[in-house]
Amino acid sequence: ALSSWVGMARLAAVVLSCVAFSLVASTGDFGNAYGTWCMFTWCFCFVVTLLVLLLELLELYPKLPLSWDDFTSAFSMLAALMVFTTSVVFPATFISSPCSGSKCAQQAVATTVSCLCFLAYATEVALTRAKPGDISSFLSTVPGLLKIFEAYVACLIFSLLNTYNWAAGLQWCVAVYSICFIITLLIIIFTIGRCLSYMPCPLEKMLVGYNTLALVMYITATILWPLYSFKDRKRPSSCGRDCPWNKDLGITFLTIFNLIAYLVDLVYSTRMVFV
Repeated sequence: ALSSWVGMARLAAVVLSCVAFSLVASTGDFGNAYGTWCMFTWCFCFVVTLLVLLLELLELYPKLPLSWDDFTSAFSMLAALMVFTTSVVFPATFISSPCSGSKCAQQAVATTVSCLCFLAYATEVALTRAKPGDISSFLSTVPGLLKIFEAYVACLIFSLLNTYNWAAGLQWCVAVYSICFIITLLIIIFTIGRCLSYMPCPLEKMLVGYNTLALVMYITATILWPLYSFKDRKRPSSCGRDCPWNKDLGITFLTIFNLIAYLVDLVYSTRMVFV
């Protein structure tokens, strides 16, 4: 649990995430939504990683009714994505230029520690990734890791959606994000819960069909979202962090990221079936 490279990466992640949220907590400046998200990320990753280490150290994980390898692979990928987002959001929100004073120094150190924490989780993902031809743990394969990425990007899209009267094209885009997120999340849950045997067809063939459908749906969303979002709309002269125009632009780029992810996912899933 601790002497392997994976164990050392997890131990480093525990220490670094603890240091990050301790430094930020000592400043007392994390009250808005972005600060709450950053603190939640560090605390969540710290608690779950510590729990993983304890379960492996005490050898209790075989008694859990889940696929342990799939769970740890999924969590390490999710933690890497969450900590990476936090490492970008926190300094952009709380560190101003010029930076001076003890509080600014603590925030800068917390950002550096958060970046190192991301590297620890990324190292764990690289160490536990399944070798070519090995599909015993699906979520440690490239298609499995992409499923975590796709679900996480969809969550980011939901967090940026604004509440106003959408046109029919934007309603379709939201439906695309929601449908693909739900199905992807179900695949992840069924894999961790060892419920894939209840599916009426093999996982590999089902993934090819689903990824094809999701790719086509995301192609339409990639075209329709910027077409309807920015139609007859120019960027306001005073457009801050919470500006709806900036959020719509962020959703556009995140949609493209997920489109690329589903394309790569389809390629790898096809190789799993036919090669």
